[in-house]
Amino acid sequence: MTFPATSQPGRAAKAGGGSDVKTFATAVLLTFGAGLLAMVGWALLGSGFGAFLGIVAAGFGIYWWRSLHGTVFAPDLPTRSVIILLVVNVVLAAILLLTAT
Repeated sequence: MTFPATSQPGRAAKAGGGSDVKTFATAVLLTFGAGLLAMVGWALLGSGFGAFLGIVAAGFGIYWWRSLHGTVFAPDLPTRSVIILLVVNVVLAAILLLTAT
């Protein structure tokens, strides 16, 4: 008895759970950082214009991030990039806390 040869498509390997965690962390940190930039702009200039400048700066930052990694939420994002993003958010939060009156 012979069985007919079947060709089943192979399954592509997934990047794994670590990749999903880094993508989620990137989404959270980019969103939080954009909000921090708007609040730092408001705190430094004391007006809505400062918040507007912060939002514009966040837009340019996200555009730069996309040009650096190919997409905003790249599936193969280096851990170093996520850590640098975390450090930038911590620095922005410190600036915001130091400018609080």
